[in-house]
Amino acid sequence: MSNIIVYGIKNCDTVKKSLTWLTSHKMAYDFHDYKTQGITESKLKAWCQQVGWEVLLNKKGTTWRKLDEATQISITNEKAAIAVMMSNTSMIKRPVIEKKDKVLAVGFDEKTYLEKVK
Repeated sequence: MSNIIVYGIKNCDTVKKSLTWLTSHKMAYDFHDYKTQGITESKLKAWCQQVGWEVLLNKKGTTWRKLDEATQISITNEKAAIAVMMSNTSMIKRPVIEKKDKVLAVGFDEKTYLEKVK
């Protein structure tokens, strides 16, 4: 088992790009598909403490745009963000790359990967 865990959804293009990058840099990782394996509230809370709920909540995707305006407006704090991410894991920005329970990166940015992941 590797120390790096990549959390995401298999068919996400950004996740695919991240996995390709890790593989090309000969970095071992485990993949956790939270669409099929789920995600715990405690894991989301830990991530929020490290990077903030605003970073984790994906407001750029189609899932966010499909929410009604009242729901979007109601998400103003960590508790509300975690609730919506628990009910629909597509709302979690991806991938989240973690090592020993520490978030190294959220999303894909090669510079960040070179500095923090490699």
